[in-house]
Amino acid sequence: MRHLRLMVAAAAVCAALANAAARAETINVYDDHGGIVPEYDAHWAALAARGVDVRIVGPCQSACTILLAHIPYDHICVTPQARFGFHQAKFQRSTDMLWAGYSAGIRAWINARGGLTPDFKWMGAPDTYRFFRKC
Repeated sequence: MRHLRLMVAAAAVCAALANAAARAETINVYDDHGGIVPEYDAHWAALAARGVDVRIVGPCQSACTILLAHIPYDHICVTPQARFGFHQAKFQRSTDMLWAGYSAGIRAWINARGGLTPDFKWMGAPDTYRFFRKC
């Protein structure tokens, strides 16, 4: 009888965990033109601590791209309209924060297009599919 109660309790815990995972919060990112890098950094760090998933459904540019420093890439999906806009920030410290947050693959993609400069480097499909799953 005790063994049966333990099995039922274990099944209940497993069901609760599966249900919680299925209800993970999804944040949609679209038409985000960025802003102050340290503010975006804190925002995305807090969302990452909650374990959110992110769906990129439109442009994510400038400071918005700091999300790549915090959200695991397997928690990010992209639609065909997803675009990342990479460029130098106004202050070197902010540029350094952005650059440090990008994966080696993203940095290589940016470097192949001249590196971070004041001008945007736009990554859209199909390049986004090399790094993130399709939604």
